Amino acid sequence: MKKSSTKFAELVELFSSLPTIGRKSAFKIAYHLLFEDGFRAIKLAHLIEEAVRDVQKCAVCGNITEDEICYICADEERDARRLCVVASAKDIFSIELSGGYNGRYFVFEEMKSTTVDKLEECVKNGAEEVIFAFTPSVESDGLIIYLEDRLAKYNASFTKIAHGVPTGVAFENIDTVSLARAIESRVKA
Repeated sequence: MKKSSTKFAELVELFSSLPTIGRKSAFKIAYHLLFEDGFRAIKLAHLIEEAVRDVQKCAVCGNITEDEICYICADEERDARRLCVVASAKDIFSIELSGGYNGRYFVFEEMKSTTVDKLEECVKNGAEEVIFAFTPSVESDGLIIYLEDRLAKYNASFTKIAHGVPTGVAFENIDTVSLARAIESRVKA
């Protein structure tokens, strides 16, 4: 039996190396692009090439943009008194989809002195509330304590997003830490 196409196998391998795409899905995507929608495959290749060349991080907050400053930082209608600190630009996308926040952002991807200095500059420039929107963990809690201490001199208030029980999920499907935090952070009914 002959070996299958090396280029096809490489394409399947590449797709399966992407987050959340398993081998079967990678095979289906590769097959579809090559044999059922070649035009879309060419368009996808060109778009990826353009994005790699043109997309960058915002000089102010770290969001994804094609310009030096992202659309959120450039929007004067946003509430500059509120600053939401997230771990990734992907988190900004998720929060924006929720429609529940109209302030500014700061992406805190790694613990470096330059990152802390940039965050401090954002707070110094008028943030009255700093909202920490990190995935719950001991490391996140430690980082929040460190940043609160570092930024305390600016008289901003510090909050973090609520953690606990998601809507519509049975208790049996919730991890014990999330359930404990939900009980600890309970609100008046």
